Amino acid sequence: MSQDETVRIHESSYVDDGVEIGEGTAIWHFCHLLTGTRLGQRCKVGQNVTLGPRVTVGTNVKIQNNVSVYEGVTLEDDVFVGPSVVFTNVFTPRSAFPRNTSDAFLPTLVQQGASIGANATIVCGSTVGRHALIGAGSVVTRDVPDHAIVYGNPARLKGWACECGVPLDFQSEAATCGDCLREYMKEDQVVKRAETNALLRRTA
Repeated sequence: MSQDETVRIHESSYVDDGVEIGEGTAIWHFCHLLTGTRLGQRCKVGQNVTLGPRVTVGTNVKIQNNVSVYEGVTLEDDVFVGPSVVFTNVFTPRSAFPRNTSDAFLPTLVQQGASIGANATIVCGSTVGRHALIGAGSVVTRDVPDHAIVYGNPARLKGWACECGVPLDFQSEAATCGDCLREYMKEDQVVKRAETNALLRRTA
């Protein structure tokens, strides 16, 4: 295990050899970090969480209670994972035909700033886009676009969210967050920050 003196690990948790933990990270009760797992700086890992083996978690990630992040799942920076979220890594599981090798796992990617609500299920092979919001109890069976708000079973597109998490109201191709005033443009099903407008404001 590689770690810094600022790392806090509760005495009831287990950290295997070959695990890397970034500075300022806190790991609470009854957790298990398996070999090959890399956990970034300033992460908060709630109780009864399993990570790994060979899982990569970015910086400033918050993983709430009762979550297992299995091999094949990657969480980028600033991701929030709510309580009891489920990640799968095998698409066609059978007890009689074990598929527990790395080449049998379908990769799942949760990109920067995305949030996943409590009790949601993320079916393997999916990518959750940057700053997306997954509603509590949803079942994600396909890729989720950047900034999308999705919920339901299966999860379907219901709207769009600002980087800060506030829903956006697109009356046309443009929207401004009512909270942080970030500006966005939407073309078809693609939402992006209006970086040019923000730059003009700062230099005006």
